[in-house]
Amino acid sequence: MIEFAPAVPIFRSFDEAKAREFYVDFLGFDIDFEHRFADDAPLYLGLSRDGFELHLSEHHGDGAPGGRVRVQVSDIDALHAELTAKAYKYSRPDIHDQTWGHREIMIGDPFGNKLVFCQPNES
Repeated sequence: MIEFAPAVPIFRSFDEAKAREFYVDFLGFDIDFEHRFADDAPLYLGLSRDGFELHLSEHHGDGAPGGRVRVQVSDIDALHAELTAKAYKYSRPDIHDQTWGHREIMIGDPFGNKLVFCQPNES
């Protein structure tokens, strides 16, 4: 039997400082690695938080702005409280109860990508 590892989404980014402010300072991701082919080359950044991995790339062709990823979390209320407490001036996300049985927080990054954090409703 072949086992697949979880997929790692790649989002396009355009500004290293904004990416770090949003993903590290606001969303609480850790930086796993940074790669550039040269000092003045585009950045490729590996991030993770609580088992979820995400890559950001400034390289042309590594995705287009407007990507979206769904990330299932175990406690959407705790995530919402954490993000709200940070009072990030560019995003104040709310929890939405969806008709398909999930509670969701959708957050847009500075580059037009969307992260949808979700938790299934308890039945």
